[in-house]
Amino acid sequence: MNLVAWIYFPARLAWRQLIFDRTKLIAATCGVLFACVLVFMQQGFRDALYASAASAPVKLNGDLFLMHKQSEAMWRPVRFKRSELMRALGHPAIAEVYPFYLGLAPFKNIETRSKRTLMVYGFDPDSLIFGIEEIKNKRTALRLKDTVLFDEYSRPEFGPMRQLLETGRNVTEVNDYKITVIGFFRLGVSFAADGNIVTSDLNFMRIFPDRTRNDIDLGVIKLYAGTSIKQVQTELSSQLNEFVNIFTYDELLQNEKNYWANMAPIGFIFGFGTVMGLVVGLVIVYQILFTDITNHRHEFATLKAMGYEHGYFIRVVFASAFFLAILGFIPGYLFSLSLYHLAESQIFMPMPMTFTKAVTVFLFILSMCMTAGFLAIHKLKAANPADMF
Repeated sequence: MNLVAWIYFPARLAWRQLIFDRTKLIAATCGVLFACVLVFMQQGFRDALYASAASAPVKLNGDLFLMHKQSEAMWRPVRFKRSELMRALGHPAIAEVYPFYLGLAPFKNIETRSKRTLMVYGFDPDSLIFGIEEIKNKRTALRLKDTVLFDEYSRPEFGPMRQLLETGRNVTEVNDYKITVIGFFRLGVSFAADGNIVTSDLNFMRIFPDRTRNDIDLGVIKLYAGTSIKQVQTELSSQLNEFVNIFTYDELLQNEKNYWANMAPIGFIFGFGTVMGLVVGLVIVYQILFTDITNHRHEFATLKAMGYEHGYFIRVVFASAFFLAILGFIPGYLFSLSLYHLAESQIFMPMPMTFTKAVTVFLFILSMCMTAGFLAIHKLKAANPADMF
């Protein structure tokens, strides 16, 4: 028997068994579809979490970054002295260093007067450490007293800021301090903050009167062109105090993702949800295959008596599992695609349906169905001709 026949005939029998009882087939497909949608949504929320966590760091323009070792993430910084950053200037390969300030503060909606917390970023506008074009173009205006740029991708609860700005209503309060919104930039919300504003370091100190310029949240270091970043990182590690971490750009992004993946409970929840979706789908598919074998054990026993090998029926079960994976994945993918669009419109975070994600989820679903098939083939032992006749 050639390979095509070895696969084709068991697969044909498996398909005919599945479509024989349409009601059972629909129930099995819905079970796989449910697991597929659940896994897609958990993966989508997890990716949105990681993307939002890195939305601010990914825009930073620097080669090395100083952060206190007790800082869990950028949005939960532990301050350290500005002098520690200035010490780095003693290294001959370092061209510039800039302090970076962060703080959560209530922003007053101009229309409703209600307050909602957002993230405030403070830095020297001339440093160009935030690689966003709108901020670069407004750096001169940002030097003026009490001026800020508002993140256009913030949640709508902060008010229709663009319309308000066009009508001249651009004065509001942040942390009970009066500020003027002079323009917009695009960054995006995160699980840590529903919105963002950027301002100069001097204005930041006015918004947070209890802060001083000597206590910084992050240090941004720029090197001379052609310098080995890794070498400077190693040399700075031996020169600076041990309470600061020295991250490269990639390490800073990874540190933000690691916080949400391993330290924050929400990272565990998304992983647990994925596992639970697969377990539920596994149980449903197993029950379908198990029942199918039980209902056809007499027919299987007859075929065995006619000379069909046990391996033939194993291939029938795995072919059934493969068909269920395909039948459940296709509608599950299409349904998840529409749910992604719905979720993006509600949580204001990107949830892209990438080819890699689709392939990954399909492999999850296929593995789930194959595992269910592996568990169900033990029931094939009941189809013994000696016991039946």
